[in-house]
Amino acid sequence: MANILCVLYDDPVDGYPSSYARDDIPKIESYYDGQTAPTPEAIDFTPGELLGSVSGELGLRKFLEDRGHKLIVTSDKDGPDSVFERELPDAEVVISQPFWPAYLTAERIAKAPNLKLALTAGIGSDHVDLQAAIDHGITVTEVTYSNSISVSEHVVMVILTLVRSYLPAHQWVLDGGWNIADCVSRSYDLEGMQVGTVAAGRIGSAVLRRLKPFEVGLHYTDKHRLPTEVEEELGVTYHPDVESLVRVCDVVTINAPLHPETEHLFDDELISKMKRGAYIVNTARGKICDRDAIARACESGQLAGYAGDVWFPQPAPKDHPWRTMPHQGMTPHNSGSSLSAQARYAAGTREILECWFDGRPIREEYLIVDGGQLAGAGAHSYSAGDATGGSEEAARFGAR
Repeated sequence: MANILCVLYDDPVDGYPSSYARDDIPKIESYYDGQTAPTPEAIDFTPGELLGSVSGELGLRKFLEDRGHKLIVTSDKDGPDSVFERELPDAEVVISQPFWPAYLTAERIAKAPNLKLALTAGIGSDHVDLQAAIDHGITVTEVTYSNSISVSEHVVMVILTLVRSYLPAHQWVLDGGWNIADCVSRSYDLEGMQVGTVAAGRIGSAVLRRLKPFEVGLHYTDKHRLPTEVEEELGVTYHPDVESLVRVCDVVTINAPLHPETEHLFDDELISKMKRGAYIVNTARGKICDRDAIARACESGQLAGYAGDVWFPQPAPKDHPWRTMPHQGMTPHNSGSSLSAQARYAAGTREILECWFDGRPIREEYLIVDGGQLAGAGAHSYSAGDATGGSEEAARFGAR
Protein backbone atom coordinates (compact mmCIF):
# COMPACT_ATOMS: atom_id res chain seq x y z
CA MET A 1 0.00 0.00 0.00
CA ALA A 2 1.21 3.49 -0.86
CA ASN A 3 0.26 6.81 0.71
CA ILE A 4 -0.63 9.35 -2.00
CA LEU A 5 -0.77 12.94 -0.79
CA CYS A 6 -2.74 15.17 -3.18
CA VAL A 7 -2.87 18.95 -2.79
CA LEU A 8 -5.72 20.69 -4.63
CA TYR A 9 -7.34 24.11 -4.47
CA ASP A 10 -10.45 24.79 -2.39
CA ASP A 11 -14.01 24.10 -3.59
CA PRO A 12 -16.15 27.03 -4.81
CA VAL A 13 -17.28 29.34 -2.01
CA ASP A 14 -20.90 28.30 -2.66
CA GLY A 15 -20.07 24.60 -2.56
CA TYR A 16 -19.14 21.90 -5.04
CA PRO A 17 -21.28 22.21 -8.22
CA SER A 18 -24.37 20.07 -8.62
CA SER A 19 -24.76 21.12 -12.27
CA TYR A 20 -22.67 22.79 -14.96
CA ALA A 21 -23.16 25.46 -17.64
CA ARG A 22 -22.65 22.92 -20.45
CA ASP A 23 -23.73 19.32 -20.85
CA ASP A 24 -20.45 18.16 -22.38
CA ILE A 25 -17.05 19.26 -23.69
CA PRO A 26 -15.29 18.46 -26.98
CA LYS A 27 -13.20 15.29 -26.92
CA ILE A 28 -9.55 15.99 -27.77
CA GLU A 29 -7.69 12.90 -28.90
CA SER A 30 -4.38 14.42 -30.01
CA TYR A 31 -2.50 17.72 -29.99
CA TYR A 32 -1.07 19.93 -32.72
CA ASP A 33 2.28 18.11 -32.90
CA GLY A 34 0.65 14.69 -33.02
CA GLN A 35 1.14 13.76 -29.36
CA THR A 36 -1.88 11.84 -28.14
CA ALA A 37 -3.97 13.17 -25.28
CA PRO A 38 -3.74 11.16 -22.03
CA THR A 39 -4.68 7.51 -22.46
CA PRO A 40 -5.39 5.93 -19.06
CA GLU A 41 -6.94 2.48 -18.96
CA ALA A 42 -10.12 4.02 -17.52
CA ILE A 43 -11.44 7.13 -15.78
CA ASP A 44 -13.87 7.50 -12.90
CA PHE A 45 -15.17 10.97 -13.71
CA THR A 46 -17.27 12.76 -16.31
CA PRO A 47 -15.23 15.12 -18.50
CA GLY A 48 -16.37 18.68 -17.81
CA GLU A 49 -16.71 18.18 -14.06
CA LEU A 50 -14.76 20.28 -11.55
CA LEU A 51 -11.88 17.91 -10.81
CA GLY A 52 -9.12 20.25 -9.64
CA SER A 53 -10.68 21.23 -6.33
CA VAL A 54 -10.64 19.20 -3.13
CA SER A 55 -14.00 17.52 -3.65
CA GLY A 56 -13.12 16.64 -7.25
CA GLU A 57 -10.06 14.67 -6.11
CA LEU A 58 -8.88 14.50 -9.75
CA GLY A 59 -11.27 11.55 -10.04
CA LEU A 60 -8.66 9.34 -8.36
CA ARG A 61 -10.17 7.97 -5.15
CA LYS A 62 -11.95 4.86 -6.45
CA PHE A 63 -9.01 3.89 -8.67
CA LEU A 64 -6.46 4.21 -5.88
CA GLU A 65 -8.52 2.71 -3.07
CA ASP A 66 -9.53 -0.26 -5.25
CA ARG A 67 -5.81 -0.98 -5.53
CA GLY A 68 -5.37 -0.78 -1.77
CA HIS A 69 -3.67 2.62 -1.64
CA LYS A 70 -4.45 5.48 0.73
CA LEU A 71 -5.37 8.88 -0.79
CA ILE A 72 -5.12 12.04 1.31
CA VAL A 73 -6.55 15.15 -0.38
CA THR A 74 -6.12 18.61 1.13
CA SER A 75 -5.86 22.28 0.26
CA ASP A 76 -3.95 23.00 3.49
CA LYS A 77 -0.42 23.18 2.14
CA ASP A 78 1.55 26.03 3.76
CA GLY A 79 3.18 26.37 7.15
CA PRO A 80 4.60 23.87 9.65
CA ASP A 81 1.17 22.88 10.99
CA SER A 82 -0.44 22.26 7.60
CA VAL A 83 -1.93 18.92 6.61
CA PHE A 84 0.64 18.73 3.83
CA GLU A 85 3.52 19.11 6.28
CA ARG A 86 2.07 16.53 8.66
CA GLU A 87 1.35 13.90 6.01
CA LEU A 88 4.49 14.38 3.91
CA PRO A 89 6.85 12.09 5.90
CA ASP A 90 4.70 9.03 5.08
CA ALA A 91 3.95 9.91 1.45
CA GLU A 92 5.32 7.86 -1.43
CA VAL A 93 3.62 10.05 -4.04
CA VAL A 94 2.87 13.78 -3.90
CA ILE A 95 0.43 15.19 -6.44
CA SER A 96 0.15 18.94 -6.80
CA GLN A 97 -1.12 21.50 -9.31
CA PRO A 98 0.71 24.61 -10.53
CA PHE A 99 -2.34 26.69 -9.59
CA TRP A 100 -2.13 25.80 -5.89
CA PRO A 101 1.39 24.42 -5.64
CA ALA A 102 2.66 22.31 -2.78
CA TYR A 103 6.20 23.64 -2.70
CA LEU A 104 8.56 20.69 -2.39
CA THR A 105 11.61 22.49 -1.11
CA ALA A 106 14.88 20.76 -0.27
CA GLU A 107 13.94 20.98 3.40
CA ARG A 108 10.61 19.26 2.82
CA ILE A 109 12.16 16.60 0.61
CA ALA A 110 14.66 15.87 3.39
CA LYS A 111 11.68 15.22 5.71
CA ALA A 112 10.07 12.79 3.26
CA PRO A 113 12.15 9.59 3.29
CA ASN A 114 9.44 7.58 1.52
CA LEU A 115 8.87 10.05 -1.31
CA LYS A 116 9.52 8.50 -4.70
CA LEU A 117 7.26 10.37 -7.15
CA ALA A 118 6.34 14.06 -7.40
CA LEU A 119 3.55 14.41 -9.95
CA THR A 120 2.32 17.72 -11.34
CA ALA A 121 -1.33 17.59 -12.39
CA GLY A 122 -0.81 20.08 -15.19
CA ILE A 123 2.32 21.67 -16.61
CA GLY A 124 5.23 23.22 -14.73
CA SER A 125 7.24 21.53 -12.00
CA ASP A 126 9.17 24.52 -10.66
CA HIS A 127 7.40 24.14 -7.31
CA VAL A 128 9.67 21.12 -6.85
CA ASP A 129 13.33 21.72 -5.99
CA LEU A 130 14.57 19.83 -9.04
CA GLN A 131 18.14 19.66 -7.80
CA ALA A 132 16.99 18.08 -4.54
CA ALA A 133 14.83 15.63 -6.49
CA ILE A 134 17.85 14.71 -8.60
CA ASP A 135 20.00 14.27 -5.50
CA HIS A 136 17.41 12.07 -3.74
CA GLY A 137 16.49 9.94 -6.76
CA ILE A 138 12.90 11.20 -6.85
CA THR A 139 11.01 10.91 -10.12
CA VAL A 140 9.29 14.15 -11.18
CA THR A 141 6.55 14.10 -13.81
CA GLU A 142 3.96 16.43 -15.30
CA VAL A 143 1.11 16.02 -17.81
CA THR A 144 2.83 17.69 -20.73
CA TYR A 145 0.62 19.54 -23.25
CA SER A 146 -2.56 18.81 -21.27
CA ASN A 147 -3.43 22.48 -20.81
CA SER A 148 -1.07 24.24 -23.22
CA ILE A 149 -3.86 25.34 -25.56
CA SER A 150 -5.95 26.46 -22.60
CA VAL A 151 -3.12 28.81 -21.58
CA SER A 152 -2.50 30.06 -25.12
CA GLU A 153 -6.18 31.01 -25.44
CA HIS A 154 -5.89 32.93 -22.16
CA VAL A 155 -2.84 34.78 -23.50
CA VAL A 156 -4.70 36.01 -26.58
CA MET A 157 -7.70 37.01 -24.46
CA VAL A 158 -5.55 38.99 -22.05
CA ILE A 159 -3.53 40.73 -24.78
CA LEU A 160 -6.77 42.05 -26.26
CA THR A 161 -8.08 42.90 -22.80
CA LEU A 162 -5.05 45.10 -22.10
CA VAL A 163 -4.61 46.73 -25.49
CA ARG A 164 -8.32 47.47 -25.96
CA SER A 165 -8.68 48.55 -22.29
CA TYR A 166 -11.62 46.20 -21.84
CA LEU A 167 -11.73 46.02 -18.04
CA PRO A 168 -12.12 49.78 -17.38
CA ALA A 169 -14.86 49.96 -20.04
CA HIS A 170 -16.72 47.04 -18.48
CA GLN A 171 -16.43 48.73 -15.08
CA TRP A 172 -18.31 51.77 -16.43
CA VAL A 173 -21.20 49.46 -17.35
CA LEU A 174 -21.19 47.90 -13.89
CA ASP A 175 -21.18 51.38 -12.36
CA GLY A 176 -24.17 52.46 -14.48
CA GLY A 177 -22.24 54.94 -16.61
CA TRP A 178 -21.85 55.67 -20.31
CA ASN A 179 -18.45 57.38 -20.25
CA ILE A 180 -17.12 56.58 -23.71
CA ALA A 181 -14.23 59.03 -23.55
CA ASP A 182 -12.98 57.39 -20.37
CA CYS A 183 -13.39 53.97 -21.97
CA VAL A 184 -11.26 54.77 -25.00
CA SER A 185 -8.60 57.02 -23.50
CA ARG A 186 -6.26 54.02 -23.16
CA SER A 187 -7.71 51.84 -25.94
CA TYR A 188 -5.73 50.93 -29.07
CA ASP A 189 -5.94 48.47 -31.95
CA LEU A 190 -3.70 45.42 -31.85
CA GLU A 191 -3.49 45.51 -35.64
CA GLY A 192 -0.03 46.55 -36.80
CA MET A 193 1.64 46.11 -33.42
CA GLN A 194 4.73 43.99 -32.89
CA VAL A 195 4.09 41.01 -30.60
CA GLY A 196 6.82 38.76 -29.26
CA THR A 197 6.95 35.61 -27.20
CA VAL A 198 9.73 34.69 -24.80
CA ALA A 199 9.93 30.95 -25.56
CA ALA A 200 8.15 29.27 -28.44
CA GLY A 201 7.46 25.82 -27.07
CA ARG A 202 4.00 24.30 -27.07
CA ILE A 203 2.33 27.35 -25.50
CA GLY A 204 4.42 30.04 -27.17
CA SER A 205 4.05 28.56 -30.64
CA ALA A 206 0.30 28.12 -30.09
CA VAL A 207 0.10 31.83 -29.21
CA LEU A 208 1.95 32.71 -32.42
CA ARG A 209 -0.44 30.58 -34.51
CA ARG A 210 -3.45 32.23 -32.92
CA LEU A 211 -2.13 35.76 -33.36
CA LYS A 212 -1.14 35.44 -37.02
CA PRO A 213 -4.68 36.32 -38.29
CA PHE A 214 -4.58 39.57 -36.30
CA GLU A 215 -2.15 41.07 -38.85
CA VAL A 216 0.55 41.86 -36.34
CA GLY A 217 4.32 41.52 -36.54
CA LEU A 218 5.37 38.32 -34.80
CA HIS A 219 8.66 37.75 -32.97
CA TYR A 220 10.16 35.09 -30.70
CA THR A 221 13.25 34.10 -28.81
CA ASP A 222 14.02 30.60 -27.60
CA LYS A 223 17.10 28.50 -26.89
CA HIS A 224 15.64 26.00 -29.38
CA ARG A 225 15.08 27.76 -32.71
CA LEU A 226 11.99 26.79 -34.68
CA PRO A 227 12.46 25.02 -38.02
CA THR A 228 12.87 27.38 -40.96
CA GLU A 229 9.62 26.21 -42.56
CA VAL A 230 7.69 27.01 -39.36
CA GLU A 231 9.22 30.50 -39.18
CA GLU A 232 8.24 31.10 -42.79
CA GLU A 233 4.73 29.74 -42.33
CA LEU A 234 4.07 32.02 -39.36
CA GLY A 235 6.03 34.98 -40.71
CA VAL A 236 7.83 35.18 -37.38
CA THR A 237 11.19 36.87 -36.71
CA TYR A 238 13.73 35.08 -34.53
CA HIS A 239 15.76 37.02 -31.94
CA PRO A 240 18.90 35.53 -30.41
CA ASP A 241 18.18 36.97 -26.96
CA VAL A 242 15.40 38.52 -24.90
CA GLU A 243 16.85 42.03 -24.99
CA SER A 244 16.77 42.26 -28.78
CA LEU A 245 13.17 41.04 -28.77
CA VAL A 246 11.78 43.42 -26.14
CA ARG A 247 13.35 46.47 -27.81
CA VAL A 248 11.10 46.12 -30.87
CA CYS A 249 7.87 44.72 -29.39
CA ASP A 250 4.72 46.52 -28.32
CA VAL A 251 3.46 43.39 -26.56
CA VAL A 252 5.63 40.74 -24.92
CA THR A 253 4.14 37.44 -23.78
CA ILE A 254 6.18 35.22 -21.48
CA ASN A 255 5.82 31.49 -22.06
CA ALA A 256 9.06 30.11 -20.62
CA PRO A 257 9.52 27.65 -17.75
CA LEU A 258 10.85 28.92 -14.44
CA HIS A 259 14.31 27.74 -13.43
CA PRO A 260 17.41 29.55 -12.16
CA GLU A 261 18.24 30.92 -15.63
CA THR A 262 14.85 32.64 -16.05
CA GLU A 263 14.24 33.72 -12.44
CA HIS A 264 13.72 37.52 -12.27
CA LEU A 265 14.58 37.83 -15.96
CA PHE A 266 12.27 40.84 -16.33
CA ASP A 267 13.90 43.26 -13.90
CA ASP A 268 14.27 47.04 -13.90
CA GLU A 269 17.13 46.90 -16.39
CA LEU A 270 15.35 44.76 -18.99
CA ILE A 271 12.05 46.61 -18.63
CA SER A 272 13.87 49.92 -19.18
CA LYS A 273 14.90 48.64 -22.63
CA MET A 274 11.31 48.04 -23.71
CA LYS A 275 9.28 50.57 -25.66
CA ARG A 276 7.56 53.07 -23.37
CA GLY A 277 3.94 51.98 -23.19
CA ALA A 278 4.58 48.32 -24.01
CA TYR A 279 2.54 45.55 -22.45
CA ILE A 280 3.66 42.35 -20.71
CA VAL A 281 1.47 39.27 -20.48
CA ASN A 282 2.82 36.56 -18.18
CA THR A 283 1.03 33.23 -17.93
CA ALA A 284 4.30 31.33 -17.39
CA ARG A 285 5.54 31.85 -13.83
CA GLY A 286 5.35 34.94 -11.64
CA LYS A 287 8.96 34.68 -10.51
CA ILE A 288 10.23 35.23 -14.07
CA CYS A 289 9.36 38.87 -13.39
CA ASP A 290 10.75 40.96 -10.56
CA ARG A 291 7.64 41.73 -8.51
CA ASP A 292 8.53 45.30 -7.55
CA ALA A 293 10.07 46.19 -10.91
CA ILE A 294 6.76 45.36 -12.62
CA ALA A 295 4.81 47.47 -10.12
CA ARG A 296 7.19 50.41 -10.59
CA ALA A 297 6.93 50.19 -14.37
CA CYS A 298 3.12 50.18 -14.30
CA GLU A 299 3.07 53.15 -11.94
CA SER A 300 5.61 55.17 -13.97
CA GLY A 301 4.04 54.43 -17.36
CA GLN A 302 7.03 52.55 -18.72
CA LEU A 303 4.55 49.69 -19.05
CA ALA A 304 1.08 50.53 -20.35
CA GLY A 305 -0.19 47.36 -18.73
CA TYR A 306 0.65 44.02 -17.19
CA ALA A 307 -1.58 40.96 -17.03
CA GLY A 308 -1.54 37.26 -16.60
CA ASP A 309 -2.41 34.83 -13.89
CA VAL A 310 0.85 33.69 -12.33
CA TRP A 311 2.29 35.00 -9.09
CA PHE A 312 5.01 34.12 -6.62
CA PRO A 313 4.37 32.61 -4.23
CA GLN A 314 0.98 31.06 -4.88
CA PRO A 315 -1.42 31.91 -3.42
CA ALA A 316 -0.09 35.44 -3.40
CA PRO A 317 -0.20 37.31 -0.09
CA LYS A 318 -3.07 39.76 0.07
CA ASP A 319 -0.68 42.74 0.12
CA HIS A 320 1.09 41.63 -3.08
CA PRO A 321 1.58 44.84 -5.14
CA TRP A 322 0.23 43.28 -8.32
CA ARG A 323 -3.20 43.25 -6.74
CA THR A 324 -3.33 47.05 -6.54
CA MET A 325 -0.90 48.44 -9.14
CA PRO A 326 -2.53 50.43 -11.97
CA HIS A 327 -3.34 49.14 -15.45
CA GLN A 328 -3.21 45.45 -14.59
CA GLY A 329 -5.47 42.59 -15.57
CA MET A 330 -4.37 39.93 -13.10
CA THR A 331 -6.38 36.83 -12.25
CA PRO A 332 -5.64 33.89 -9.94
CA HIS A 333 -3.71 31.13 -11.68
CA ASN A 334 -6.67 29.80 -13.65
CA SER A 335 -5.60 29.92 -17.31
CA GLY A 336 -4.68 26.24 -17.45
CA SER A 337 -7.44 24.94 -15.20
CA SER A 338 -10.53 25.29 -17.38
CA LEU A 339 -12.95 22.41 -17.04
CA SER A 340 -11.77 21.24 -20.46
CA ALA A 341 -8.14 21.20 -19.32
CA GLN A 342 -8.99 19.47 -16.05
CA ALA A 343 -10.39 16.49 -17.91
CA ARG A 344 -7.05 16.06 -19.66
CA TYR A 345 -4.70 16.64 -16.76
CA ALA A 346 -6.79 14.43 -14.46
CA ALA A 347 -6.68 11.66 -17.07
CA GLY A 348 -2.94 12.20 -17.48
CA THR A 349 -2.41 12.00 -13.74
CA ARG A 350 -4.17 8.65 -13.69
CA GLU A 351 -2.15 7.45 -16.69
CA ILE A 352 1.10 8.26 -14.87
CA LEU A 353 -0.09 6.54 -11.68
CA GLU A 354 -1.17 3.43 -13.61
CA CYS A 355 2.29 3.19 -15.13
CA TRP A 356 3.99 3.88 -11.79
CA PHE A 357 2.15 1.24 -9.80
CA ASP A 358 2.23 -1.33 -12.63
CA GLY A 359 5.98 -0.88 -13.10
CA ARG A 360 5.55 0.23 -16.72
CA PRO A 361 7.56 3.06 -18.32
CA ILE A 362 6.03 6.52 -18.02
CA ARG A 363 5.79 8.42 -21.30
CA GLU A 364 9.05 10.20 -21.99
CA GLU A 365 7.26 13.49 -22.64
CA TYR A 366 5.83 13.34 -19.10
CA LEU A 367 9.23 12.96 -17.44
CA ILE A 368 11.01 15.91 -15.81
CA VAL A 369 13.47 14.12 -13.52
CA ASP A 370 14.18 10.39 -13.74
CA GLY A 371 17.07 8.24 -12.64
CA GLY A 372 18.89 11.09 -10.94
CA GLN A 373 18.92 13.47 -13.90
CA LEU A 374 16.73 15.73 -15.98
CA ALA A 375 14.84 13.61 -18.49
CA GLY A 376 12.20 13.82 -21.20
CA ALA A 377 10.47 17.20 -21.29
CA GLY A 378 12.59 18.26 -18.31
CA ALA A 379 15.84 17.88 -20.24
CA HIS A 380 14.41 20.08 -23.00
CA SER A 381 12.85 22.78 -20.82
CA TYR A 382 14.61 23.05 -17.45
CA SER A 383 18.02 23.46 -15.95
CA ALA A 384 19.01 21.76 -12.72
CA GLY A 385 18.63 23.91 -9.62
CA ASP A 386 16.02 25.39 -7.33
CA ALA A 387 13.38 28.08 -7.84
CA THR A 388 11.36 27.42 -4.66
CA GLY A 389 13.17 29.94 -2.47
CA GLY A 390 10.77 32.38 -0.81
CA SER A 391 7.75 30.13 -1.23
CA GLU A 392 7.11 30.11 2.52
CA GLU A 393 5.58 33.56 2.05
CA ALA A 394 2.46 31.80 0.72
CA ALA A 395 1.55 31.04 4.34
CA ARG A 396 0.69 34.74 4.73
CA PHE A 397 -2.22 34.42 2.28
CA GLY A 398 -4.69 33.20 4.85
CA ALA A 399 -3.29 35.25 7.70
CA ARG A 400 -4.95 38.56 6.83
